Amino acid sequence: MLRPCRWVHTIGMRFPIDVAFLDDDGVVVKTMSMHQRRVGVPVWRASVVVEAEAGAFARWGLRVGDVLEVRTDDT
Repeated sequence: MLRPCRWVHTIGMRFPIDVAFLDDDGVVVKTMSMHQRRVGVPVWRASVVVEAEAGAFARWGLRVGDVLEVRTDDT
């Protein structure tokens, strides 16, 4: 998870990734798969980016419009 973040790149990465762009409320506004050595374009509505191994979002059923809640162990 990258915060704050509106765009990502995969320069220097050795494997493809799935990328989800979230707004301030945790709503997924865009998802994409990125191959290695690519530069993405900014997603202006996004404030958070979640990265995962390629294919993870399909396995999880993650789609645009879903809401993600990030929890920490801080109590």
